[in-house]
Amino acid sequence: MSLSEAAVRQARTTGNPYSLTDGDGLSLFVSKGGSKIWHFRYYWLGKQQRISLGSYPQISLKEARIKREEARGLVADGINPCDQRKEQKRVAREMADHVFAAVFNQWYAFECIGCGMFPSVHNPQLSVGSR
Repeated sequence: MSLSEAAVRQARTTGNPYSLTDGDGLSLFVSKGGSKIWHFRYYWLGKQQRISLGSYPQISLKEARIKREEARGLVADGINPCDQRKEQKRVAREMADHVFAAVFNQWYAFECIGCGMFPSVHNPQLSVGSR
């Protein structure tokens, strides 16, 4: 049986953690402390896996269902949603490192020019990102 927005909103802590299932692998986990987290359960290489889709109310029931369908699509395409999330985080971290390196190198060049020194002469090993 599918969950309703009212059932999700009214889910309260009972002192023990529990889950409310929506169907097709989507469930709402209610913790002992009362926090509500959307989970998607799926099978990957014969083992049951679980991925968090976000917490309620930041992620509504409708949004959780959309995220579930996206994750189901990945599984159908032979992509593990957990692995894809890790890869996305790695790429984002890598891009942030490149942005920091570019900003630092621009700042460093500006500071050296302001001092009347050419950046590579001032301290050639301070350039970030050049390995």
